[in-house]
Amino acid sequence: MSLAIFDLDNTLLSIDSDHAWGEFLLEQGAVDPIAYREANERFMADYNAGTLDMAAFLEMALKPLADNTPEQLAAWHQQFMASKIEPNILPKAEELLARHRTKGDTLLIITATNRFITAPIAERLGVDHLIAVNPEVNQGRYTGRVSGIPSYREGKVTRLSQWLEQQDISLDGAWFYSDSHNDLPLLEKVDHPVAVDPDDTLRKVAEERQWRIMSLRD
Repeated sequence: MSLAIFDLDNTLLSIDSDHAWGEFLLEQGAVDPIAYREANERFMADYNAGTLDMAAFLEMALKPLADNTPEQLAAWHQQFMASKIEPNILPKAEELLARHRTKGDTLLIITATNRFITAPIAERLGVDHLIAVNPEVNQGRYTGRVSGIPSYREGKVTRLSQWLEQQDISLDGAWFYSDSHNDLPLLEKVDHPVAVDPDDTLRKVAEERQWRIMSLRD
């Protein structure tokens, strides 16, 4: 039995859930249609290029959580799950999760997308453990700020190390599945790194290091 770690966006899902949430908010008329779309697209491009300013992105991404009531956010998220997430859960991803579950492995999703968006997705996928960006909450409302270290790039390694200590679990024999070169710091830490439908940069590294490359989309 080992730890099986999974990136979420463009790995278990065929989309980026953070970007899709932004598109959903635009469809609801919940954010400025011009400024928010421009920023959402720009930050997505920066992420893909490995140049994302995470603090600036989170300032934009978490503001709608602070601007709306928990009741409104919950109602929106139900619609978001049905319209954006459910159609983009990859059947082969669910099969991969099931294989590790059958082996008795501990399943963990680690993502740079915030917990508000991703906790219901992890629950839908049957994954009990989730490391995500934690939006700060004060008196039952989101503040628009981040609590703790964002789980992005090297931050994923830091957050995972904290989690392993809390859970008293070892990385020995661990797997990590990801599509993105942004996850190289963590891919380099595990015994079984797997590039899943990788971007060009990750594919090149995976080929050079003879890591496994697989597709969940074929």
